Amino acid sequence: MRMTKILLASNSARRRELIKLTGWDFAAIATDTNEDRLPAEPARDYVMRLAREKTRAVPQEALGEYVLTADTIVVENETLFGKPIDAEDARRILRELRGHNHTVMTAIALYDRNAQSLIMDLCSSIVPMRDYSEAEIDTYIASGDAMDKAGAYAIQNASFHPVSQFSGCFASVMGMPLCHLARSALKLGLTTTTGLPTRCQSTLSYECRIHEAVLRGDIIG
Repeated sequence: MRMTKILLASNSARRRELIKLTGWDFAAIATDTNEDRLPAEPARDYVMRLAREKTRAVPQEALGEYVLTADTIVVENETLFGKPIDAEDARRILRELRGHNHTVMTAIALYDRNAQSLIMDLCSSIVPMRDYSEAEIDTYIASGDAMDKAGAYAIQNASFHPVSQFSGCFASVMGMPLCHLARSALKLGLTTTTGLPTRCQSTLSYECRIHEAVLRGDIIG
């Protein structure tokens, strides 16, 4: 096995596609982490803990200079909405989220194996869901797209387009806030490709209004 710059500890195809935009040499590796929430654990602490614990789940024999992990949760009033277990569960979740705001939190952890240094960041985005119809819910669930997504939806799904007037980090809701990652990587001496925000917006067909603020270090999502 060859040595890579970044070991991305994730099974997510969406995260793999987003990481390609950084220009980094990376390899994706599957890990197994207990994702049970601790009693009375705040949502923010939970998602940060999971991202951190995923770095520890990467086997030592996996060759890479850095380990990158992320975890994304959908939360409303401290209630978590995970991946649906079946179509009826997806329908329940979409009904509960319909027509009002919830929060998507994505925590990232970047671990320098040589220096044994861990950098973490959190992107918290307010997501306004539109008032989609029951027929739209049925069509979306029938497509199968809801079943492997926290909150039972994909913000990037053009047919369902569940989110209305979103102004935060689109990439974060998909699972990897690239500008938050770029500013974290700099603390470890890692740089991303030139023009990362432009590449991100072009790929996602989204006009981001917060990337400059994120890159200067503002707490914004």
